[in-house]
Amino acid sequence: MNNKRIHQQHRRRFLGITGVAAATVVLNGLPLAARAASRRMKIGIVGSGKVGTAIGSSWVRAGHTVMFSSRSIDHDEALAARLGDNALAGTPRQAAEFGEVVMISVPYHALPDVRKDLGDLIEGKVVIDTCNPFVWRDGELATWAREKGAGLASLELLPGARIVRAFNAIGYVNMGNAYQQPGRIGMPIASDDADAIAIALPLIRDVGYEPVMIGGMEMGKYLMPGTPLAGEHTPKEVREIAATLK
Repeated sequence: MNNKRIHQQHRRRFLGITGVAAATVVLNGLPLAARAASRRMKIGIVGSGKVGTAIGSSWVRAGHTVMFSSRSIDHDEALAARLGDNALAGTPRQAAEFGEVVMISVPYHALPDVRKDLGDLIEGKVVIDTCNPFVWRDGELATWAREKGAGLASLELLPGARIVRAFNAIGYVNMGNAYQQPGRIGMPIASDDADAIAIALPLIRDVGYEPVMIGGMEMGKYLMPGTPLAGEHTPKEVREIAATLK
């Protein structure tokens, strides 16, 4: 099945719902969305930089088991030791295999390598995509992704992954503290996959944000710095801004 057909199927499923239904994906006899809500998820983080560390630390605090990975195992081992028993360190392949949900938080130009190295492990999994294309850093790939739209570009770069685009439009500085005022700031998200959305929603709330669905992956182009949705807004403000976008 080609990428276009997969995208069309996901799009039809997304348009068929007016709210997010419970996920039908089942793991070990229990719907995966129920596992997310019950705070017993295993999460793999590929890219434990500033964003990955901030979000992953909040998930550990919320009771999930998180495996951090990056180019520096020493960094990840020190981070895991600091966070306690629910935090682990591993290679990117180990993290991708470990996670029921995988968050990818790497420079955008690294996504082709993620596909090459981890594609077999993330196929069919819910993937939270925090990556943004910047021309100054990511070169021609960023130019292409921005013209195509970052959401649709991520779908093409990570075929088979069930992507939810989130944590892209807000800076990392306050991410690690968002749990102290839960729900005050809205987190715009985009996806074509209703089941993946249902799984991601409680995880986003566990970080301290109120998720606000703004549309399918074609709207992922707005989940970036420099767009009207960039920065911190209340959930109501996110909805109002999203309503003006096409």
